[in-house]
Amino acid sequence: MNLDIKAVHFSLHDDAKEYLNKKIERIRNAENMIVDLLITIKKEKDFVADTTVNFRWGVSVHVQESDFELTKAIDKMIDKLEAKITKEKEKVKEKR
Repeated sequence: MNLDIKAVHFSLHDDAKEYLNKKIERIRNAENMIVDLLITIKKEKDFVADTTVNFRWGVSVHVQESDFELTKAIDKMIDKLEAKITKEKEKVKEKR
């Protein structure tokens, strides 16, 4: 799994990177299905956490969440991402 994390309009401190990596551990069980995990966090009026996941079988999933606090935006994004990955996993199992 290729992991790419970008911060736009602010610098992502070590604490925030550590927090994000800890949250990404929740989806490590799907690591063998994911080719790319691209995360972009933007600072505008609030923090916007934007993620694109590319699966082995060519499907891409896009998730975007925002909040005034960085950690809450990351939490919301990971929750939604985990649900999307689980849904995609179920679709693949049904086709077999």
